[in-house]
Amino acid sequence: MPKPFPSLFFSRKKAPQPPQPVAFREYYTNWFNTLNDTLLPLINQSLYSSSSPPALLCSHVDLLLQHLLSYYDTLDLVATQDHLPQLLFPSWRNSLEMPFLFLGDLHPYLFTNLLRSFLDQEDSDEEEEEDDDSDDFLDRPWQVEMAWKNVPKSLMARVEQIECGLRLMVPALTDRIKKVQGCFVGGIAEDWVGFCCEGEGKRGVKAVIEEAMKEEMEEMVTVFVDANRLRKSVITEIVGVLTRYQAALFLKGLAQFLVGFDC
Repeated sequence: MPKPFPSLFFSRKKAPQPPQPVAFREYYTNWFNTLNDTLLPLINQSLYSSSSPPALLCSHVDLLLQHLLSYYDTLDLVATQDHLPQLLFPSWRNSLEMPFLFLGDLHPYLFTNLLRSFLDQEDSDEEEEEDDDSDDFLDRPWQVEMAWKNVPKSLMARVEQIECGLRLMVPALTDRIKKVQGCFVGGIAEDWVGFCCEGEGKRGVKAVIEEAMKEEMEEMVTVFVDANRLRKSVITEIVGVLTRYQAALFLKGLAQFLVGFDC
């Protein structure tokens, strides 16, 4: 089971002001460097070193999982009405990452698609083995080589349940976004003629628009946080149904996906 998060992420007593997006960008840089320079090498060592004990692999899997989840906890702390525009369109993400983003971060479908790529590789591996003259597979530990072989039906059923849940939750989040935007645009449009006829002037119009935006952003913050909860839930559920070596390979793959965009 995953270990509890540090109290920093849950404590609300006399909490300081949420960090500015600039500070979060610095946090993300440090978080990314820890992922790339420390945690990925550790998980690789645990997976492929013949002298690495199973208990060490469990520890490194847990470290990597908690590191990924702690990012979303910290992201939630920054989620305020003032900061949300920067979080929805994060400057710390490069242009290659943008197509994979949903409400400011990785689309939840990416996690299940990555898992499917591992589950589906058994068939492709069997086809490649006939023509593969390399001895690379001999360098891989037996547990790694066999991690995705003969996947039980119970695991496939759980994966399908997770995917089914996503097919319900992601459209629901999208509908909430559309509703918020529709209410905002509709409210302003209904009052616009009144503004012009009554001679409210620019200040009056601006005040009404700012109030409408405030209401919109309040709801958008909740949608943003709910999207992060969904991402955390999917990652945790996936890891929870996998074996030790499967979980290590899945988290390693996810980490490599994130790191790969910085090349």
